[in-house]
Amino acid sequence: MAANRLARSPDGGGLPDVGPSAWRGELVHAFLAEAAGAEMLECGGVRLVAGHGVAGDRYANGVGYYSHRPNEGRQVTLIEIETLEAVAHDHGIELTPAETRRNLVTRGVRLNLLVGHRFRVGEAVLYGDRLNVPCKYLERLVGKPVFKPLIDRSGLNCQILAGGWVRPGDAVRPY
Repeated sequence: MAANRLARSPDGGGLPDVGPSAWRGELVHAFLAEAAGAEMLECGGVRLVAGHGVAGDRYANGVGYYSHRPNEGRQVTLIEIETLEAVAHDHGIELTPAETRRNLVTRGVRLNLLVGHRFRVGEAVLYGDRLNVPCKYLERLVGKPVFKPLIDRSGLNCQILAGGWVRPGDAVRPY
């Protein structure tokens, strides 16, 4: 099996095989925004704070669009670059990594299969809490009809179990 593919469980149930050599992906972009609706700033790295969020990001500072509905499972958000490529191919909608409004953009990891699992990104350990649900707010911000194309592939909401720096080029791998 290719090292960057996520394996299925032996029973075929679609759960990831979280063994050390089962899969490996890469972090390709890291972002934060200082306030609700503010431009996403691409960073050479971001510091993930356990139990809190992305240092300097709107949600960690309580000033994000959904900050009035806090949820420990949304401390950091991830999306696959492959999703953006598929939306462009399948729907003709170009959505940049920054326009997704997710903190971390990965390559080579099937994020949907990491719900309920721990994994590493750079120095940090994350827990895949739940799938991200697309919203009409995102459509309004980017001015593109992305709500329906992102259903069931809008990314992963995670808890930060162990903090640390994450940088583009870092491995995304089993814990």
